[in-house]
Amino acid sequence: MTVRQNLFGVTIDALTMDQTVARCLATVRAGERLEIGVVNAAKLVNMRRDPALARAVAGCDLVLADGQAVVWAGRLLRRPLPERVAGIDLFMRLLAEAEREGLSVYFLGARQEVLERMLRRVAVRFPGLRVAGSRNGYFDDGEQPAVADAIAESGADMLFLGMTSPKKEIFTAGYGDRSKVALVHGVGGSFDILAGITRRAPERWQRLGLEWLYRTLQEPRRLGRRYLTTNVSFALMTGRELLRRTPSISTASRES
Repeated sequence: MTVRQNLFGVTIDALTMDQTVARCLATVRAGERLEIGVVNAAKLVNMRRDPALARAVAGCDLVLADGQAVVWAGRLLRRPLPERVAGIDLFMRLLAEAEREGLSVYFLGARQEVLERMLRRVAVRFPGLRVAGSRNGYFDDGEQPAVADAIAESGADMLFLGMTSPKKEIFTAGYGDRSKVALVHGVGGSFDILAGITRRAPERWQRLGLEWLYRTLQEPRRLGRRYLTTNVSFALMTGRELLRRTPSISTASRES
């Protein structure tokens, strides 16, 4: 049975990467459906400001800790999560497993030139992978039903959404069922990384929880203000929750 932790009013599945991959593959093999949501510090902050985003994430079958800051906050607030399950790492693991098991995938997202470049690199890295179809992520809300129908017609087993929040969560919530895939995973900017457009932070930066800073250094104008405000807000959220919980923790300690 999966252990779940509640952080800031959001239910997060306390799974390791290996457990998550096993759950995903079991779902596909059984012909069932699984929608994956991931949260980091910025998204948890934005979910408090955006009810539609909050509802979309809450509607996912699995919600995973994509950010190291979320794992640290869980430990601090005595809601432990075993490890970070980064969306891009899960993406790569699932592509490898899909190649190994003969499962088909669909890629939705990014600019057309980025998507094409990523597809070429995927073909080299996973030569046996069955790509059922792909489409760029630039379409109007009114086109969403047709996009979902095209995915369904492709017969794909797994759908990867390379779109930003909240667009990917809202598409999943509204059209995940209509797409008729067994697994839906929103991977954000992973298409850009896989295409070689942006660089991912080195592992040392990731372990220190500084992947956001590495990304900011690459795009300071676009990301600097966003990460500064959300990181400060997340720290304040964690501090307030810790203060709120402290009296009950102290009381429990005295009673024991």
